[in-house]
Amino acid sequence: MDYHRDRRKIDPSRGATLGDGSPNDNDRVEIGPTQLAFREWEAAGLQLPDLARMREDRWKRLVAGLVARDYGGLLMFDPLNIRYATDTTNMQLWNTHNPFRACLLCADGHMVMWEYRNAPFLVTFNPLVKELRSGATFFYNSTGDRGAEAARGFAAQVDEVMRAHAGTNRRLAVDKIMVHGLRALEAIGFMVEEGEEVTERVRAVKTPDEILAIRCAHHACEAGIAEMEAFTRANVPSGRVSEDAIWAELHAANIRRGGEWIETRLLASGPRTNPWFQECGPRLVQNNEIVAFDTDLIGAYGFCIDISRTWWVGDARPSNAMVSAFHHALDHIADHKARLKPGVTIEELVMEGHQLAPEYWAQKYSCKMHGVGLCDEWPYVHYPDGWIPGAFDAALEPGMVLCVEALVSPEGGDFSIKLEDQVLITETGCETLTRYPFDTRLMG
Repeated sequence: MDYHRDRRKIDPSRGATLGDGSPNDNDRVEIGPTQLAFREWEAAGLQLPDLARMREDRWKRLVAGLVARDYGGLLMFDPLNIRYATDTTNMQLWNTHNPFRACLLCADGHMVMWEYRNAPFLVTFNPLVKELRSGATFFYNSTGDRGAEAARGFAAQVDEVMRAHAGTNRRLAVDKIMVHGLRALEAIGFMVEEGEEVTERVRAVKTPDEILAIRCAHHACEAGIAEMEAFTRANVPSGRVSEDAIWAELHAANIRRGGEWIETRLLASGPRTNPWFQECGPRLVQNNEIVAFDTDLIGAYGFCIDISRTWWVGDARPSNAMVSAFHHALDHIADHKARLKPGVTIEELVMEGHQLAPEYWAQKYSCKMHGVGLCDEWPYVHYPDGWIPGAFDAALEPGMVLCVEALVSPEGGDFSIKLEDQVLITETGCETLTRYPFDTRLMG
């Protein structure tokens, strides 16, 4: 039987391409949102990104970053930097601990992708990738005691490309590379620079189409949260629902809409919310308890949607201590969001703003806020006791997206309140992208 004879469309009503410009082909290689996501976005009146334009704008921003720093090229191994540069994916989580892909962007704009030898077709949909190669693998699992030799072969390929497209400029920015690879590049005369500084700074300011994509991804994530909340409230009173079962609802909802994975397991219930950062597990959630979570979700178009909420689940009233802590958390993020506008420095955000009460200080969150895009990104806004002079000498710019955090966790207590909103820095202030409501049961 010829399984490719009937190439049915994802949505025949749209013609050859979908609303984001991707092929309207049911058998396409390129991943993306599902029919469910497109229907929900249309119902919500959301504008879709133009993916071809988004990819080109990202490529232009990276090239400009290289030119501004007088680097001959940028060599990327981090799967999320490769995603940013090429919008291609291949076994993303496996790739994070088995680096087999690499992307080299030269300052003249020439871009080369080293792909898994058996899957070159995963890259060809993007015309910005001008060369496709293989041979970027030199981790021990794959190359054993010949890793140094494999790395020298890869470095020789990089040298060939750089001589053709960067001339005598031997300044090469590299984001993440294994020891053999670094030594091989330096041995043939490359001056290896810090590539993460380039990619993090470039990625921090979102392009117009990225912002559209983030809005879509945000809507999809919140739809998943709603499904998870409905499941929680319907099933917790039985006393037979685990934290894992609740968390699985968000995973399933994300995948149903074309999302990709969730980076952490940060959902806890009842006394397991204190201290925070306990991972969700088999605990059966009881009636009249809190459930708190942090999505850390890599969703549609590969964007991270990072939202935290705390729910009271039950028919009794939460304690006065919980209600007080919840209001403290609301005040914390509201005050910090009110300070966000272009030109405000990271140091000002660190040193100023709402102060946590003494009983919550010892178990505060690791930061007040942080950048977000394809994952948690630069910049990182510490609390004053974590400030390191010179580490974040920067100011906010329009187009940045930040997550504003609040963890109100009494030391030695039996609960924590975790809240987090995602915001966009505008020309005049900030826009809260997160629309998911706070639990009125915890407002007293």
